Amino acid sequence: MMMTDIGVAVVGAGFIGPVHVEALRRLGLPVRGILGCDAAESQRAMQTLGLPKAYESLDEVLADPSVQSVHLAVPNVLHYEFAKRVIAAGKHLICEKPLAMTARQSGELVELAKGKRLAAGVCYNVRFYPLNLEARDRVARGDMGRIFAINGSYVQDWLFHDTDYNWRVLSDQGGALRAVADIGTHWMDLVTSISGLEIASVLADLSTVHPVRKRPKGEVETFSGKLDAKRETEPVSIDTEDYGCVLFRFKGGARGSLWVSQVTAGRKNCIRYEIAGSNSALAWNSESPNELWIGRRDGPNEVLIRDPALVGPLARGFINYPGGHNEGFPDAFKQCFRAFYNYIAAGDFAAAPLFPTFAQGHREVLVCEAILRSHREQSWVNV
Repeated sequence: MMMTDIGVAVVGAGFIGPVHVEALRRLGLPVRGILGCDAAESQRAMQTLGLPKAYESLDEVLADPSVQSVHLAVPNVLHYEFAKRVIAAGKHLICEKPLAMTARQSGELVELAKGKRLAAGVCYNVRFYPLNLEARDRVARGDMGRIFAINGSYVQDWLFHDTDYNWRVLSDQGGALRAVADIGTHWMDLVTSISGLEIASVLADLSTVHPVRKRPKGEVETFSGKLDAKRETEPVSIDTEDYGCVLFRFKGGARGSLWVSQVTAGRKNCIRYEIAGSNSALAWNSESPNELWIGRRDGPNEVLIRDPALVGPLARGFINYPGGHNEGFPDAFKQCFRAFYNYIAAGDFAAAPLFPTFAQGHREVLVCEAILRSHREQSWVNV
């Protein structure tokens, strides 16, 4: 089977669904259609994106024989139910993060997908920036030696004002954790995929900066509305965190820390890490995604530029342009989907996949539940 023979439907037409559509098309995959939150949104998305079909229900998506794979880009509260139905229908599945609202749900999804000739992935796209794959390759080759510590952050400002609002701030829609689950899990997936280390225990302190937000009457799209004219609002109580700090102990003895924020002015979407090893250190920043800093004690530091001629074979397979021709956020989705659909096309479902799996998505939910418990108990909690 060729990758381009696999028909795909996207479920979700808000901020991230069209990102999936664009990335899939760039890979040459046929996108059969899109499903929005209602018929009107489905029609608008179909017309805006130039797709052949606007689905009216998930049942219609799953009954379409031309669809072999489904992308879920819907609110978190729908992930578990929709994913179960997609798996039961025998379709390949990529689900936006987090995989589910609870570890019980995500664990059940892992079991449902197990043993089937299906690819089941979670869209942790950040690991597919080419220089993050290069960092992973360097760790695997032993270039860094023993890892001492991993530290970093993921910070944004899209919820800076108390008038900034989206369904993600509501615990019944997004889950009891917000900043940690929404963006912190990207960081945790990234550094564990690079390092090969597993988080053993956590100590967390979380903060809700705006316990009451002003919700516009009528919903708003993610990352939109901040510069709009004033709208009539109503107060809504918030019990999810805007900010958090987490200490980590990794299996094998390494230590780490993460701070997440959605209320840091000027940081639009900034993820950073620094990994300290016995031979060298590595640092990367999503605001300069085409540079990887390599630190040394007994020699000159380096900055590696994303260039297929300079990186190893793993990263080279996920670079499409020469050095100096930068690749960024949309390309990370494209390369994540490339790994997913190449895996399906290869047909060996016993092979270890490079894309983030349901099992890894389940692990992130387990870590999130430990983080929430740690914050509430103000103590170290084992994962």
